[in-house]
Amino acid sequence: MTVKRAAGPRVPPPASEDVFAVHALTLPLALLVTVCLPVVVAALVRVDALFDGLARRAAVRRTARGRRCRSHQLDRVFPSGVSRPEVDPGTRPGDPGIEQLAAELRRLGSYLSQLSGDARSWREALLAAYDDRLRLASRRLGVAEYLADLEGVDRDIERVRVEGELEAAGLVLRDPHPGPRRPAS
Repeated sequence: MTVKRAAGPRVPPPASEDVFAVHALTLPLALLVTVCLPVVVAALVRVDALFDGLARRAAVRRTARGRRCRSHQLDRVFPSGVSRPEVDPGTRPGDPGIEQLAAELRRLGSYLSQLSGDARSWREALLAAYDDRLRLASRRLGVAEYLADLEGVDRDIERVRVEGELEAAGLVLRDPHPGPRRPAS
């Protein structure tokens, strides 16, 4: 049985030069892809890191702008014409001395730091006592404070600011030797 071929133009087999040219181009192309692929991946990672850095800088700018806005809001609440509180060196009968105030602030601060998250009413009572003592110490040392006029996060921020001012004035608010005390022998 013989197979008949279809009539039509006959396609010549590829010349050996054409096969050689295809192989000559394929090998360098494969090497180039193998070498460049890690470079491309590293470049993509670097671009991603660059975008993360830009996003971080934008977030910092937004935060700084927000701080400036909140500062202007506080300036509206507390105009610049408000005079700085006078130093109250004298004690009234029943007022604790500055050393006792510092000791009470350290004690209350220690209780606050050890308090668990589920004791909300206890925490609020401790914060009220702590703020009261901060106000007394501020008045005694002439540090401006607005704890009574603020609420929420603004009061928390003011509390941190007042603590810093009092520490800068020389009041020790953190126990330098935390932990149980040993009796002196």
